[in-house]
Amino acid sequence: MSPEAGAAVDEAVIVFDGACVLCNGWVDFLLRRDRRQRYRFAAMQGTAGRALLARHGLDPDDPASFLLLEDARAWTDTDGIRRVLTGLGGAWTLAHLMVLVPRPVRDALYRRLARNRYRWFGTTACRMPDDAERARFLD
Repeated sequence: MSPEAGAAVDEAVIVFDGACVLCNGWVDFLLRRDRRQRYRFAAMQGTAGRALLARHGLDPDDPASFLLLEDARAWTDTDGIRRVLTGLGGAWTLAHLMVLVPRPVRDALYRRLARNRYRWFGTTACRMPDDAERARFLD
């Protein structure tokens, strides 16, 4: 069974860089705010994360894109981030206003951040979920 097939209908999978300080902060942010627990996570360094990146045309050894798998679709870059934030509900639905900025501009800014994430924010050991979080991670 693929990781996607194992997710409930209202769940989504986010592939993140487990060695990136910024990316781990993003996961912590989502774990605190995702009260419905709809998001599951896969580090790109893990078996499931690498497979998901490759399956969706992203280089697992040099990902410069955010990947969200939801509703049988793959969402990347700022479209994926916007979907995740609006999926949190409440005031976070205002993230939909990101569409007012043209996608090429949004994605260029995002890719600059992605290319420089280690230099600007640093690296850490790959994130290991604690017992309470373990069910939210694919591997």
